[in-house]
Amino acid sequence: MEDSQIIQLYNMRNARAIDETHAKYGRLCYRIADGILHRREDCEECVNDAYMAVWNSIPPQNPAHFSAFLCGIVRNLALKRYEHDHARKRNRDVDVPLDELESAIPDRTRDALEQLEEKELAAAVSSFLRTVSADDRNIFLQRYWFFRKVRDIASDFSCSQSRVKSSLFRTRNKLAEFLCGRYSTEV
Repeated sequence: MEDSQIIQLYNMRNARAIDETHAKYGRLCYRIADGILHRREDCEECVNDAYMAVWNSIPPQNPAHFSAFLCGIVRNLALKRYEHDHARKRNRDVDVPLDELESAIPDRTRDALEQLEEKELAAAVSSFLRTVSADDRNIFLQRYWFFRKVRDIASDFSCSQSRVKSSLFRTRNKLAEFLCGRYSTEV
């Protein structure tokens, strides 16, 4: 079923919309949640909560890219669940990618970036990602959006873990340069 048809079912408040969403995107949603939570029960609950959030959001929202809308909800819910479950302890599977990405934001631009709204920063990163190769972009997204492990990314891309690590290192450095050039004049 096409995304526009699924959205139409949500707009009509037809419960079949959730079934169709699950049939088309259930595996993807679970994979996103699993990249963050790593517990089957938590992942299933997160995905179900995402379906409810979509049900409550459409209408009035009418997302242009339903899959991105849904994945964003799953990711945000999984991150909230992770924060709740690990308020006092650190989980290396999520913290390591975030710490790695933190290094791409140079100190001199940190103040300027704090003034940016999340959407502006997301647009800047999205703009940057369009300047790198498709493989580097996909590796970057798998690590920092989906929180996948380096070994799993290497397996998916049929390459070595060192190739993935090198790609991530180069892409983070390029991102740092991009952000410095874009926002250093605003500091």
